[in-house]
Amino acid sequence: MKRIFLVGALAVSTLGLSACGFTPLYATPGVTPGLASIQTEAPDGRAGFLLREQLDDAFVYNTGAPAAYRLTLAINEQRYARGVRVDNVANRYELRMVVNWRLLDARTGAEVRKGRTDAAVTYDSADQPYSAIAAQNDGQERAAAEVARQIQLDLAAWMAGGRKAKT
Repeated sequence: MKRIFLVGALAVSTLGLSACGFTPLYATPGVTPGLASIQTEAPDGRAGFLLREQLDDAFVYNTGAPAAYRLTLAINEQRYARGVRVDNVANRYELRMVVNWRLLDARTGAEVRKGRTDAAVTYDSADQPYSAIAAQNDGQERAAAEVARQIQLDLAAWMAGGRKAKT
């Protein structure tokens, strides 16, 4: 008897959960095709390349179709010494990447959304030159990935909400 009651309660609870109205963000109509139609324009340099690659991967940019939007980026990177050894040489750094971005309508050039996104990462600096460069490059890659993730989420939420507001 308990088993039948337990199965019945489980069935009723699943019906209740299915009617809660939850829809995953990327299941909202128009979000995935909207993101795939964003062409990213980044400034020259390693940070611009990394950020554009991360965004193109995140948006699953469709190169075979005309872009509906253009995303322009302005990147500012700063590096701060955070850990100093007894001989006054920095052994830990913070890399702060600030990106001002604008989403433009590809046909009219009108601004439809804009924002400012930043990320801060830290990395160790070794005494060996190659290790120090590799650590700095890894920090730059992690900062670009975090900024790209934040921009992707902002634009996906905006597209899911009907593309109304302009920040």
